[in-house]
Amino acid sequence: MAYVDEDGSSGSGDDVTMLDGHNKRQSVTPGGSGRGKRSRKATGDAIVDAMLEIAAASKMRAAAIMKNEDQFSISKCIKVLDEMQDTLASMEDFDLELDNMELVAAAAGYYYYNSITRQPRHSSSPYGSSFMSEVLDGPDDGCREMFRMDKHVFHNLCGILRQRGMLRDTAGVMIEEQLAIFLNIIGHNERNRVIQERFQHSGETISRHFNNVLKAIKSLSREFLQPPPIATPPEILSSNRFYPYFKDCIGVIDGMHVPAHLPAKDQSRFRNKKGVLSQNVLAACTFDLQFIFIYPGWEGSAADSRVLRAVLDDPDQNFPIIPEGKYYIVDTGYSNLEGFIAPYPGVRYHLHEFRGANQLPRNPQELFNHRHSSLRNTIQVSFDVLKTRFPILKVAPQYGFHVQRDIVIAACVLHNYIRREGKDDWLFANVDGVAVAELPDIDDESDIQLASSIQDHMAFSLRESIMGAMWNDFINKWDQW
Repeated sequence: MAYVDEDGSSGSGDDVTMLDGHNKRQSVTPGGSGRGKRSRKATGDAIVDAMLEIAAASKMRAAAIMKNEDQFSISKCIKVLDEMQDTLASMEDFDLELDNMELVAAAAGYYYYNSITRQPRHSSSPYGSSFMSEVLDGPDDGCREMFRMDKHVFHNLCGILRQRGMLRDTAGVMIEEQLAIFLNIIGHNERNRVIQERFQHSGETISRHFNNVLKAIKSLSREFLQPPPIATPPEILSSNRFYPYFKDCIGVIDGMHVPAHLPAKDQSRFRNKKGVLSQNVLAACTFDLQFIFIYPGWEGSAADSRVLRAVLDDPDQNFPIIPEGKYYIVDTGYSNLEGFIAPYPGVRYHLHEFRGANQLPRNPQELFNHRHSSLRNTIQVSFDVLKTRFPILKVAPQYGFHVQRDIVIAACVLHNYIRREGKDDWLFANVDGVAVAELPDIDDESDIQLASSIQDHMAFSLRESIMGAMWNDFINKWDQW
């Protein structure tokens, strides 16, 4: 009879496979060798095999599982053993029926096998592993490099997760270490096997805590992905290039392509115009580089404008209501609609097109497009910081697609949290006031749409009025362009 670990994770191709009664477990042998170690390992293998054969052969246990699967699941017994303060306690202390005892024997074999096939851990650190102590007790740069945030931001986030009961300490893994495991994976795109060695835990433990933290961080999305203020953003108010022309602009919208790992049957739909498998992520952000709204999971072949229309047509997506008279700016891949101001199509737009001898705008449309592009560059900066902090978004990780989608949401939540808590964050400090080198996007083709309603005509009129005032000041004042 095969046993299935109900806590098993699809998180990584490196996850350790659970044993069944007929298949032998693949071992993970630590570095180093010796007769004593080989003998000890062989003994451990024999004990494990014997325990599992007993459990697999038991008809009583099979019948018990059919009646009450939850009570006798291997993973639950493993969790109990993981949380026991003294894993070497005598089994005579337990008053169990025969079928229960057989299950505990199998779980104990699993636990014992893991304990003898990895390096012993000798650490008195309150955080768990010696690696955690080295990072949290070491220089600030070490925490930034390994956990992708400053120490005080890391500890504050652990406090939130602990106080709200989103995660809990176990006897073997504190919340600090659980979060560190998650951040190591998404912050360095590390495989499960590498994390096992670094934190000295089994593959199952790594996957379980990764998924638990992913779920906890994602649950914070409603709190940290908030609608923008309706007041004029200070980044616009303080610049005579943008104010008063864009005084009613509240944010920027664009699509972000994230490489995706997919089964063969889905690959054609997710192959974008560059031939890369990706998910198209609709994002909205403020001029403070914080994300307002994230909608991941769309096929890479889907045009940005199609994704936006789908979101606006579906109330369940909870796109923030746009206050009357306010709007987002969007690039040439979108239509100029009420609430969304696009640049003029067929006119140079991207910042790199205004360099060299042709630097100055030659007409009102070019002036509008240049300033529009300068303002829209905010979301490119946000994307750049997000992917620099969490490089897992630059590759196609070996996870189920629903996990890949959730990783995008969790990364954006952490991005916003760090922006609020870590005002001296080194990545944000490096991009403040700096324009990211921008090339045309995959879907950066004009979505030309004639005005078809009164609202659409109002959007066209608003753009015309902004352009007229901007050009008039440019011609008569010549202060900045």
